Amino acid sequence: MTARRNGLARAAIRFKPSAFAGTFIALLLTSAIVTACGILLESGVRASVPPQRYTGAPVVVEADQRAHLWVGSGEDRHDSYTDTPDRARLDHALTRKAAAVPGVAAAIPDIAFPVRAQAGGLTAYGWGSTAFTGTEPETGRAPRTGEAVTGPGGPRTGERITLETPGGTREFRVSGTVADPGRGVGPGSVWLSDTDALALSGHPGKIDAIAVLPEPGTAAATVADRLGEVFGSGHYRPKVRTGDDRGAVEDRGLAAARETLIGLGGSFGGVATLVSVFTAAGTVALSVGLRRREFALLRAIGATPRQVRRSIATEALLIAPLAGAIGCLPGIALASWWFGQLREKGALPRAVELHIGWIPPLVAVAAVVLTALCAGFLAARKPSRIRPGQALADASVERVGFAPIRTPLGLVAVGGGVALAGLAAQTSGNNAANAALGVVMLFMLAVALLGPLIARACAALFGLPLRAAGAPGSLAAANSRSNARRLASAITPIVLATAFSSVLLFLHTSTDRAIEEQQREGITADRIVVGKAGGPLPLDAAGQAARVPGVSAAVSLTQTSVVVTIDAGPEASLATATTQGYDGRVADLARVQDLQVVKGSLDSLRPGRIALDERVADSAGVTVGERFAFHLPDGTKSSAEVVAVYGRGLGLAEVTLPVSVLRPHLTSPYPGTVLVRASDRATEGLTALGTVQDRAGFTAGAAEDRELNSWANHVMAAVLGGFAAVAAANTLVMTVLDRRRELTMLRLVGSTRRQVLGMIRWEALLVTFAGIALGTAIAFATLIPMVRGITGGSPYVPPMLYGSLALAVVVLGVASAVLPARAATR
Repeated sequence: MTARRNGLARAAIRFKPSAFAGTFIALLLTSAIVTACGILLESGVRASVPPQRYTGAPVVVEADQRAHLWVGSGEDRHDSYTDTPDRARLDHALTRKAAAVPGVAAAIPDIAFPVRAQAGGLTAYGWGSTAFTGTEPETGRAPRTGEAVTGPGGPRTGERITLETPGGTREFRVSGTVADPGRGVGPGSVWLSDTDALALSGHPGKIDAIAVLPEPGTAAATVADRLGEVFGSGHYRPKVRTGDDRGAVEDRGLAAARETLIGLGGSFGGVATLVSVFTAAGTVALSVGLRRREFALLRAIGATPRQVRRSIATEALLIAPLAGAIGCLPGIALASWWFGQLREKGALPRAVELHIGWIPPLVAVAAVVLTALCAGFLAARKPSRIRPGQALADASVERVGFAPIRTPLGLVAVGGGVALAGLAAQTSGNNAANAALGVVMLFMLAVALLGPLIARACAALFGLPLRAAGAPGSLAAANSRSNARRLASAITPIVLATAFSSVLLFLHTSTDRAIEEQQREGITADRIVVGKAGGPLPLDAAGQAARVPGVSAAVSLTQTSVVVTIDAGPEASLATATTQGYDGRVADLARVQDLQVVKGSLDSLRPGRIALDERVADSAGVTVGERFAFHLPDGTKSSAEVVAVYGRGLGLAEVTLPVSVLRPHLTSPYPGTVLVRASDRATEGLTALGTVQDRAGFTAGAAEDRELNSWANHVMAAVLGGFAAVAAANTLVMTVLDRRRELTMLRLVGSTRRQVLGMIRWEALLVTFAGIALGTAIAFATLIPMVRGITGGSPYVPPMLYGSLALAVVVLGVASAVLPARAATR
């Protein structure tokens, strides 16, 4: 009985495979996109790094590494948090509290910080950490106050070593050396006494973490539970880590890796999934619509609406699971390649692994099946309900006019997109960028719902020039006008490809150009000194540079980030803002940097006062003379009076304040650059300090650091735009192959093969140009407020890049229509 009921669907697939090939391809690609994004999302959620230094410490206690902001009230009150840019630290006094917990054999304060020696940069540790790293002296003994133990290649026992530490420059006597630094400790290391390490780390009274060693016979989980009871739970409390969670304590890159993977799999994956499911649904609907003559015949010979709907559902169940299952394979391959590239480019730690579980493929197959069923049922609603006597008549002529459901919804989407675009244009900062994201989605929804009306308008608009192309152009104009639904099904994916690819590509080019312009115009120094081999500069780099003959102004800059509040109000949130801490005279800062101050003045900038980029100030709702609340790099709450608002924060730094405010809250307080106004004779003296660059060389190096963002945007544009482009080609092939009878009829009434192919070519050009025009309009409606909110300027569209994108769409569209038409007219 089941076989007999499914026989109609099986026969349709068997005898007309071309009608289902396009649907199969669309569903397969959708499954691949959903699988790839799901794998990246799962990898981000499950990302972990096995501990190295803490392998010998079963339990580790660290500070809360998040900055918190409570917003809302009552039941809607929630925590809007973000990770701190630098490590948050614990009070040293908590070590005694941990040591007093039953079952704890030892609680060891762990401190690690960078130091500078004559031979280069080193990492200094407290000697107490050797209890869990396994480090032992090869010669000599453990360090006491004023002594140090060096690693391989360092000074020998009894010699002296001078170290510049965050707490000052000190000379130490080498009390011993080690041959094996121990678990997770690099060769460029030095060990100080715990007292010296605590005093010289730059964070007096603070430690990085507490390594806890349980007593023999006491399980780590038991000790962790007891520590949790002692320290309490909730926000701001110390966090107790066991297992692989200990790896995140020593590797701060794990938080950034999680953010990257979750952003790709979640944010981009959500948009990509919506676009792919949306496109696949359109392809399924097109497949059903192209067979309306068959369904009309079935209704005319007595088939019931239920039988027609069941036949379409059976077809979906026969095709979708197979397409979904096969699509998982390229999805896994895409996720593996993407993940590998991110790791190769340094965006992910080497220890983070790609997790390929069963959930993403299962979700992908389920999404594909559900999409096919829903799209098929919706497309079959009219042919299954039509009266048998009217079925064949309605199938032979395309229905015109307004659809009672799609048209009103499409008009609402247009109105929403226009309103949101107006709102985004009137706001700035993150508000504008966030509103612009909704603009593209609403306009894309409007294109899908109003597709036939838009296609008919495009056919009328391009009809006049097409008629000037002779008989093929006239045939193309007439066909496009009378088959608007078929035209709309081909235009929609082209609009998707153009709009989303343009937004991703030109948002990056606009931002990149704004950064380059601000750096070029904002850095007015004659020379820029950076550390040799990428290392840090001395703490007193500005003072040393100022003493070089020929130098008239020198300011050192320490680059970091602070956490700021954006969109002040009930929906406020936290975000990181790039920050520069300056060391030197504030008058010299104005000589080596032109921040383009628009309000206030930098003259009174000192501890307790701050200067902000105008977009940060607008987002936070503050102006000159008001207090600005923020979190320092380690999450410590702070506030300062705003004395200046400037306009070149995107290329230079969004927050400017004295470095003395930042240093106690940084792991590495050493400056990264020194900006100098000097004559040519000062170059030789500055070379002893570090590598000397001119402005062009420095900005070129900064551009190389942004290559990862450029690559990521191009990959996302290729994935999303490529999928939509293939879907558009797939749609064109389906529509042309379905028109074999029409093309044969044209040949029988006297049209030459050249004229028929010319008609197809003109139709393809109409489709591609209409799709490119609509996609470009939607992209600019999105980009203008988004770029204005981020950069304060207008979008920058490189002509060659846009031309290449448009040419690729045209070539693909024409080839997808002409090649199957050649086969059909042979």
